[in-house]
Amino acid sequence: MEIERTSFSVPWQRNTFDSLLRRNDTDLVGAERDGVLAGYAICWTILDEAELGNVAVAPEARGLGVGDTLVRAVLDRIRQRGVRACFLEVRESNLAAQRLYRQRGFEAVGRRRAYYSRPVEDALVMRLRLGELP
Repeated sequence: MEIERTSFSVPWQRNTFDSLLRRNDTDLVGAERDGVLAGYAICWTILDEAELGNVAVAPEARGLGVGDTLVRAVLDRIRQRGVRACFLEVRESNLAAQRLYRQRGFEAVGRRRAYYSRPVEDALVMRLRLGELP
């Protein structure tokens, strides 16, 4: 929860994590650094599509490749589930995350106006076709 709260202006609540952990269609991948949780990624699957719902890295572990490792790991997991396309939303101003997703093969395919609050901001919708994984 500490990583969640330091990563997002509107963090998910504990019960959201508890609910996702009980679902069979959800993959939660964690990364450790020196024996401490450094970040996590959460992705859920419906039929042959997935939604990368959350990627968060502890402030002290940012810029060290943890986010990339998490995204690669969760993409590997959903490929095993037979997913053909993965979607996500990212803040328009979060250029570092957009760069990471583009390096993994995601492309912008849409926009959700005023999707985020605190501050209000558009989200870019990005998609990765799993057959195009770099």
